[in-house]
Amino acid sequence: MNVFVINAGSSSLKFKLFEMPSERLICTGLVERIGDKLQQLTYQSDRGEVKEETQLNNHRGALQRVVELLMDDQVGVISVKEEIEIVGHRVVHGGGKFSEPVDIDDYVKQEIRQFASLAPLHNPPNLVGIEVAGEVFPSSRHVAVFDTGFHGTIPEVARRYAVPDFMYRDLGIQVYGFHGISHQYVSRQAIEYLGNPHAKIITMHLGNGCSMTAVHQGRSMDHSMGFSPSNGLIMGSRSGDIDQGAIFQMIREHGFDAVEVNNLLTRKSGMLGLTGFLDLRDIESLAAQGDVACKVALEMNAYRIRKYIGSYTAAMNGLDALVFTAGIGENSELIRQMVCENLDFLGIVLDRDKNKKVNGEISVISSDHSKVEILVIPTNEELEIARQVYSFPV
Repeated sequence: MNVFVINAGSSSLKFKLFEMPSERLICTGLVERIGDKLQQLTYQSDRGEVKEETQLNNHRGALQRVVELLMDDQVGVISVKEEIEIVGHRVVHGGGKFSEPVDIDDYVKQEIRQFASLAPLHNPPNLVGIEVAGEVFPSSRHVAVFDTGFHGTIPEVARRYAVPDFMYRDLGIQVYGFHGISHQYVSRQAIEYLGNPHAKIITMHLGNGCSMTAVHQGRSMDHSMGFSPSNGLIMGSRSGDIDQGAIFQMIREHGFDAVEVNNLLTRKSGMLGLTGFLDLRDIESLAAQGDVACKVALEMNAYRIRKYIGSYTAAMNGLDALVFTAGIGENSELIRQMVCENLDFLGIVLDRDKNKKVNGEISVISSDHSKVEILVIPTNEELEIARQVYSFPV
């Protein structure tokens, strides 16, 4: 069975085609800068590779061009669109309604639309991808997989905020959690590697957006992001944890409105606000050259992560493995080193030589005498989506 996975962002369209259940990757690609004058498209299969700048205008044009390549005489991998039996869609926010994959119909699309206020940067383009794919692949089964779904197992004591009951019951103010597809994939990989289905694991998805999950027996037990994907760790342009009193002070005493404050905390804060740079590679390079602001920002970043490691280890009453994943987690030797410093009291001891030799597969970077396994596991959200939609009953 062919499963085509779509991850539609506000200005991008990422896709992978898998043969299931063998999990063979048939083709992969990305369309970037949708909405600009020119789009950059990459497509790769066993039959060839295409890189082009083209004018596709919108997500519909982008997906139609992808389909042309899928059926191209030179690099194509299918003969007709009907060979795509299932299309799996990543959707960031499923509210409290969707903790499992779901067949997409008008009701599901309406719910995704309603949850847009909870994930305004993600759910609208996710929905555009769904609607466009429905037109392009009318005979395929379309299934949504939600980033919030994995966190549906978070217990009430961790899920609820200490607010009046009506805010929880009627307004849905609670911890939803995000990056769930990634956390689920790497935690499964870690459990398989450890050979321990009861393992206590902390997974760290560190990229432009950053989050951590406490995982016990394969289930999400707590998560650093909360009601929105803005809480918790220091991120590329998001502040992470901040006292809500500071927000009220900015509005009440300094003349900011709610939109301005939200823009400051989600688009102009984090590492960007601390250093003026968004790309961690630039920040690490400048820190190495002595830039004080960049040094402090890196220390703050690692410090915040260590705090969550300590709290989640306490919450689970132990820890078997620490997992780094996503762009920064997989590629930044420095961040991994800084995070693991001074955690030997928890049994976390990094081997610096191993940390330099991460190879793009599951890499063990813990010392031989570390009580906790420290792993770097490349995430694969598209494969996780393919697995879930393939096994989801009709």
